[in-house]
Amino acid sequence: MTVDATTLAAILAMAAVTYATRAAGLFLVGRLRLAGRARAAFEAIPAAVLIAVIAPALLATGRAETAAAAITTLAATRLPLLGVVAVGVTSIVALRSLGL
Repeated sequence: MTVDATTLAAILAMAAVTYATRAAGLFLVGRLRLAGRARAAFEAIPAAVLIAVIAPALLATGRAETAAAAITTLAATRLPLLGVVAVGVTSIVALRSLGL
């Protein structure tokens, strides 16, 4: 397999831009002084991104995955993280074995 110079340059440029945006984010976070609603919104970003990435996959795959997501969401309101993971894994295995 050979990689031409244009492809290699594109890969290296994308890697540099990805690294720069992540490093800039870490650098800027320490300098921000947020209070009140701005702080609450900033703290909600990781959860919002996680839901935006996971929800389409869960809702488009099948009934077992959608049901397991609902069960896991309910467990997340009462259990610590390790318990939620255990409930999620157990529910998807059980629902898939039932043929949903």
